[in-house]
Amino acid sequence: MRCLVTGGAGFIGSNLTIELEKRGNEVMVVDSLLTGNKDNLKGFNGKFINADISKEEELKKIPDNLEAVFHEAAITDPRFKDDKEMLRANIEGFKNMIALAKKNKAKLVYASTANLYGNGPVPMKESQKKDIITVYGKSKLMMDNIAEKYSDNMHIVGLRYFNVFGPKEASKGRSASMIYHLAKQMKANKRPRIFKWGQQKRDHIYVKDAVRATLLALKAKSGIYNVGTGIGTSFNELIKALNDVLKTNYQPEYFDSPYDTQTYQVNTQADTTKSKEFLNFECKYSLKEGIKEYVEMIE
Repeated sequence: MRCLVTGGAGFIGSNLTIELEKRGNEVMVVDSLLTGNKDNLKGFNGKFINADISKEEELKKIPDNLEAVFHEAAITDPRFKDDKEMLRANIEGFKNMIALAKKNKAKLVYASTANLYGNGPVPMKESQKKDIITVYGKSKLMMDNIAEKYSDNMHIVGLRYFNVFGPKEASKGRSASMIYHLAKQMKANKRPRIFKWGQQKRDHIYVKDAVRATLLALKAKSGIYNVGTGIGTSFNELIKALNDVLKTNYQPEYFDSPYDTQTYQVNTQADTTKSKEFLNFECKYSLKEGIKEYVEMIE
């Protein structure tokens, strides 16, 4: 299969790229390297295109005859300073990938987000009322709404990734996973720092499972699906799991959250009913299994 991965030098994109190539596909990566890192593509043998897919004139760099487009490129930091640019880049980039997929009669799989559920009820269902607390979440909901208009006449699948963690996320900096940041602190013999009082919850999904769900989307019917474990783990429980894996006994250091309560997502937990039925997806890695494989790679 001849496929394109946008944002292929980013976290999920690079993991997806390596797996696609490992499975014998012809893979091209396009990335502006705004937040992506070419080091994430060590071992990749395909074509790398340095381009900003939100700018129509740069699409000329992308060859035709594509069979699948995996659209992972976006400005993903919810604390990104320029709201207008985030909306422009994310929406225009998506529209351009729809046009590219239609032109090539290619399947399109794109990254949405669990951020658009905000502080809505858990477990979070695809159909529930959205609670938009960031411009990032707003941009992804706009993308989902656009996708639904095309779902009858092209293969288009949106994946609402929950809290993905794993190798190649370090270049995300502050928006890397809690698991990355806490494990890094603990491996440096420091107490893990979390917001008071550690009762907030996250649905942590290992990147290998997220990649598998992304590949399964090629066979699913057009639609929007949650990609999570269905389990919410509190910050306190996460530190216990990290202590167990690292064989340490660090107590958390609590501090006040610097974020406005109106824009901070307190809990995330996926309802996985729809993804089980239509994506045929269930996680293979438990939280501890993912952490165990991953922490050895964190420096």
